[in-house]
Amino acid sequence: MMGFNMVIDFPKTRGKFTENQKLSDLTWLKVGGPAEFFFQPADLKDLMNFLSKLPDSTSLFPIGVGSNLIVRDGGLKGVVIRLGRGFNSVEFLNGVVVAGAAALDSFVARKAADHGYDLTFLRTIPGSIGGALKMNAGCYGKYISDYFVSAKAVNRSGDLVKLEKSDVLFSYRNTDLPTDLVVVEVTFAPPLGEVDRLHEKMRLQKEKRDSEQPTNDITAGSTFRNPCGYSSSGAVNENHNLKAWKVIEDAGLRGFKMGAAKMHEKHPNFLTNIGGSTASELEELGELVRKKVFQNSGIDLQWEIIRVGDP
Repeated sequence: MMGFNMVIDFPKTRGKFTENQKLSDLTWLKVGGPAEFFFQPADLKDLMNFLSKLPDSTSLFPIGVGSNLIVRDGGLKGVVIRLGRGFNSVEFLNGVVVAGAAALDSFVARKAADHGYDLTFLRTIPGSIGGALKMNAGCYGKYISDYFVSAKAVNRSGDLVKLEKSDVLFSYRNTDLPTDLVVVEVTFAPPLGEVDRLHEKMRLQKEKRDSEQPTNDITAGSTFRNPCGYSSSGAVNENHNLKAWKVIEDAGLRGFKMGAAKMHEKHPNFLTNIGGSTASELEELGELVRKKVFQNSGIDLQWEIIRVGDP
């Protein structure tokens, strides 16, 4: 692995390119070390040109708005790519919704509703469309995979590729998309609905979320995936009716603190930075929760938050 500030001949760009960019400013949990290099392309052509000339030895990690991410305190080596204004459009063409990867999930839900398309499940999901695709984000029993038609992405060679539904393996809160593939656009085919009813549905969803979740505190959304269920024979199945918050509460960890890291009292599956926490403190608390839940119930909680970088 290369060290920070190693001399690399980077291609010229029209977007923002900086060294040692603070990632704690760009993630919802407000922790973590810097990106060795940070690139925000001006547009698709700028991104393709940059990747086509980036040395293969340089690691690459795309981030969205950092809503579901812990960057460890040592930061990230290589290049972190974050898409901006050139990638946040939302268009409506022949019964489909085409959203730029940088468009916020909530914005896409509202714009779609304005045009009578039901992507209301996205309204209360934090983050942007590119990350939502990579994580197969879902809410209220609906997932990205339910409405996904295709996506466009730029690979490490700088080529623009189209991904059909058959090209992506979707699973619960996950896909098999390569970590360094930069998604730039996603196309959905959602059902239709009445505009007023769709907006009312989203209003009620947001009201429910705000009443149950700590939306005004420093969190990254749900910390752990809901556990798989078990059949009568004891075999694991894909039933996720068992909730992560419940098994955390049953282990006595609602409101549990470690330094400035806490499992929130309002919703115990929300790992919270109550002020001044480090990434290692947050991750250590998460691992302690996993250990205690396993001791209490035999359930092996899996992280939903992505953890990257050096300790």
